[in-house]
Amino acid sequence: MATEKLVEFLVNISFVGPVGWSQEDVAALVAKERAHAAELAREGHLVRMWRVPGRRENWGLWRARDATHLHEIITGLPFWPYMQLTVHPMASHPVDPLKY
Repeated sequence: MATEKLVEFLVNISFVGPVGWSQEDVAALVAKERAHAAELAREGHLVRMWRVPGRRENWGLWRARDATHLHEIITGLPFWPYMQLTVHPMASHPVDPLKY
């Protein structure tokens, strides 16, 4: 993956469920989600994640080959059926501080 050119995406995820689940079932799903996200981070796909205070929502910086690949990555998440997403493909900027 290190030599592969990846596109960065800023992704907003809000959660709409699961509704009516027991606390134990939700906790099990959260544990699966965190384990899967940790693997995606090790693979270099999930770069950063920020929580939106007071909401069931987050923003993340993701990397994938293209939008189709990002879709494949995100739909593999255990919480996928309960997510609403907004995806912003990112382009490099000439005054990006990381370039200096």
